[in-house]
Amino acid sequence: MIRHFLLLLTLLSSLQWLQAQPATARVQVLDARTRQPLAGVTATHQQYRQAATDSGLLELEAGLSWTLTSTGYQPLQLIPQAHSHLQQVWMQPMPQELQDVVVSGTLRPMRRLESPIPVESYTTAFLRQNPTPSLFEAMTQVNGIQPQLTCNVCNTGDIRINGMEGPYTMVLIDGMPIVSSLSTVYGLSGIPNSIIKRIEVVKGPASTLYGSEAVGGLINIITKDPLTAAAFSADINATSLGEYNIDLSARLKAGKATGLLGLNGFFFNRPGDINRDNFTDLTLQNRVSLFNKWDWERRNNLPASLAVRLLTERRWGGELQWNRSFLGGDSVYGESIDTRRMEMIGQYGLRKNMLVEYSYNYHWQDSYYGTTWYKGQQHTAFAQLRWNKTIGKHTLLAGIPFRYLWYDDNTPATNKASGNAPSIQTMKALYVQDEISWTPKLTTLAGLRYEYTNLQGGVLAPRLALKWQPAEHHTLRLSGGNGFRIVNLFTEDHAALSGFREIVIKNDLKPERSWNANLNYSGDLHLNTGVLTWDASAFYTWFTNKIIPDYDTDPNKIIYDNLQGYAVSQGLSGQLTLTLRNGLRAMAGFTFMDVYVEENGQRTQQVYAPRWSGNYTLSYTLRKARLSFDLTGRWNGPMRLPVVPDDFRPEYSPWYNLVNLQATKKWNNRWETYLAIKNLLNFIPENPILHPDDPFDRPGGKYWNADASPNAVTNPNGYTFDPSYNYAPMQGIKLMVGLRFSL
Repeated sequence: MIRHFLLLLTLLSSLQWLQAQPATARVQVLDARTRQPLAGVTATHQQYRQAATDSGLLELEAGLSWTLTSTGYQPLQLIPQAHSHLQQVWMQPMPQELQDVVVSGTLRPMRRLESPIPVESYTTAFLRQNPTPSLFEAMTQVNGIQPQLTCNVCNTGDIRINGMEGPYTMVLIDGMPIVSSLSTVYGLSGIPNSIIKRIEVVKGPASTLYGSEAVGGLINIITKDPLTAAAFSADINATSLGEYNIDLSARLKAGKATGLLGLNGFFFNRPGDINRDNFTDLTLQNRVSLFNKWDWERRNNLPASLAVRLLTERRWGGELQWNRSFLGGDSVYGESIDTRRMEMIGQYGLRKNMLVEYSYNYHWQDSYYGTTWYKGQQHTAFAQLRWNKTIGKHTLLAGIPFRYLWYDDNTPATNKASGNAPSIQTMKALYVQDEISWTPKLTTLAGLRYEYTNLQGGVLAPRLALKWQPAEHHTLRLSGGNGFRIVNLFTEDHAALSGFREIVIKNDLKPERSWNANLNYSGDLHLNTGVLTWDASAFYTWFTNKIIPDYDTDPNKIIYDNLQGYAVSQGLSGQLTLTLRNGLRAMAGFTFMDVYVEENGQRTQQVYAPRWSGNYTLSYTLRKARLSFDLTGRWNGPMRLPVVPDDFRPEYSPWYNLVNLQATKKWNNRWETYLAIKNLLNFIPENPILHPDDPFDRPGGKYWNADASPNAVTNPNGYTFDPSYNYAPMQGIKLMVGLRFSL
């Protein structure tokens, strides 16, 4: 009896023990975009923590609430059920803007959210939403940045950040100042999109780290790592207007070196004249660019790389009957620009925390603007020794840069009484920076640069920044600093070269200085259906000694002088991005700018600086059909334009909207095709050229008397030829078809 009782008690205890064992569930985590197993996932429930296998497998206690996390993915809440079969769940990748690694703000790699300096990052997905033949055109989709054409005949221009002129924007390739002031528009042409990893944008002075030219901000083009680049890729497209673009890249291997080869070709040879003024609407171009980058394996994983880019381009615009037999003549007007460029970029690690970086570029240009001949060449060499070290809470950075610039042309810029005198500029500098992580929520940054040049002597440029995260998904950044610029007048202003106005320099030009403050607030909100991110900024820049070309005093002259007063660029910008799990992504941004000059008590709005502008994208992907749609657009409010006295054209441009629509079909992991409609609303600006029927302003002709005075009947207002009135591309609606292939 007792034996039976003990046996029954043992059975009951066993049942109770079995019932107390928690039920487990087998879960596999997959990437929601690729549908592939996701490694590196961590599951957390209160004090419990588990890591997934390389196949994304987890064994979790059923019925409990687990949080799944993985770098670059949105957190996922999961309550697994007790089942014998495998349960699959999908984690959504974070929006790119939350996980990007950037280097431009502090010269060291860090997640964009951790940078004390606001840095915007744009990947190849950004370039593919609205394919363009050059980065110059692609930057129209970046909020607060305006690629501005300043000549409607040859289509040269510059890139403006927050309304400031192109010479205030520094353009870098892999962190090196490879694009000189002579050639911003040419430097951004012909960079194969297939070799670009991302584009980083810093708005506001960055002179402490980068020196002159980075007064308004910088654009840093980061190229792909040859080790991780595709074995081969191609992107070929054509438009209904006769534009053909080809981008090719290939990965190479030679011993311990891995290389990346990129080729870009753009060909446009079909003249168009929408407004029937007998001038080409867009400059005709033939351009070929070759890029080659090599990385070498070294001991201790020290970096060693070298990249070279070669570019040749011929572009022309003018009267429709022009050909090269009229080059430099006064019978048919044309503007022809032949360009050759060679660029070299490299770095070599001396030790773990010490790096030598160097670059060189050569620019040769042979141009005719009607009868005005311009021939110039420029050599720019740059090198710096950079050191960084983390000591406790301090991340220290120091650098010794050196820059040599040699410039020569056939204009008065290098023509002295004693003969030809090429301009030579040398720069030596020292900068130091200390980034202090006081707490996980508070970081400060302080930097100082001393730069000495043979043209302006020594100058100090400090900067301060503070980053505070009051909550996990909210970041405040406050930064301020000093910017300066050494002026290279004739190498920066196309209007000074094109020959349709006389150049007048009143006094010896002094270096420009500026002070800037920027307040930035960014954050994100995780929803059940996706993620909402936002970014908002307020900016203010105050200039002294600013040099602004005066087009207004005399319509036949451009007058240069230091401003006897001050200039201001101030405004607000904001951007919202919504990424949903169902494949929908929407972005909308705006910029309000007030850019003006105050001189002798009179305030004047700057030309080519719209008060209001913005951009937007709407993307949707049908995952099962592998079909995606992208609607992109940019809108501009009125901006002041260079007009002449009694001009019949309005001084301010109208509101307008440029809209693009694209459909992309991905057939498999290698092939995809796309079809796009550019300028969907067919917006075309009016009267871009003043007096196109008399481009040589001939004395004794129909519009001018023999003494060169205006004819009172045919030209009562004394109009002269002027192609600088530009506020939008002179190109209507067009169709683009393209093909991409990658291995």
